[in-house]
Amino acid sequence: MLKESAFVKIRIAVPVEAADKIREILGRAGAGQQGNYEHCSSSMKQTGRFLPKPGAQPSVGQIGLPEEVKEELIEIICHRNLVEKIISEVKKFHPYEEPAIDIMPRYDIV
Repeated sequence: MLKESAFVKIRIAVPVEAADKIREILGRAGAGQQGNYEHCSSSMKQTGRFLPKPGAQPSVGQIGLPEEVKEELIEIICHRNLVEKIISEVKKFHPYEEPAIDIMPRYDIV
């Protein structure tokens, strides 16, 4: 039988050069706690693509020109009661003007 977990999974796309800093911020804020372990996460390399429109303030690229960035996609679990705090901390240090952050429910088998 499935039951909704007290944890969610957070997925964040970040430029490769900023990945270690974002992982550290996530861990310090309380994400990645799993049993007797902390700072637990996984990541994979990807290419982020975007086209900055007028009004954007891109940290990479130029308005009106397509851009590609080598990124890490970081996945980490987080207790539901810490999600807002953790996302707030990440946004303070994430280099993108509008970071791609997904928050997904998790389920436990009971």
